[in-house]
Amino acid sequence: MVEQDTIKLLRECDAGIKMGAASIDDVLNHVHSGALKQYLTECKKKHEELKNEIQYLLNKYHDDGKEPTPIAKGMSWMKTSMRMGMDHSDQTIADLMTDGCNMGVKSLNKYLNQYEAADEASKDIAKRLINLEEQLTKDIRKFL
Repeated sequence: MVEQDTIKLLRECDAGIKMGAASIDDVLNHVHSGALKQYLTECKKKHEELKNEIQYLLNKYHDDGKEPTPIAKGMSWMKTSMRMGMDHSDQTIADLMTDGCNMGVKSLNKYLNQYEAADEASKDIAKRLINLEEQLTKDIRKFL
């Protein structure tokens, strides 16, 4: 049970990180403020660092990880495209990123509760990812 929950939690973290990094990539070229660009770039860098940790652990379990679902990716892309098409301001970008971070935090907390038998290393990664998402929302509030 521990191994199964560990793998499942790591997979969800992997998919969440990929979704977050893709979302940042979708808006980064449209950012006007140097400070907002720095927050997003730094957050993406930290996502990549966590992704490497996750990949290392998944490799130990001979697991390939998880891609975000095509529906989630498509809906995110569509929302971003529509909102950015109407208003490509930093305020819109901060709003989109805040919504995405809030969804990620909600999902990750759900998975932490669902896969409670996961090992401590995997739970720690999920908690650090949650903290990263929460910190980004705090950092970019001034752009809302």
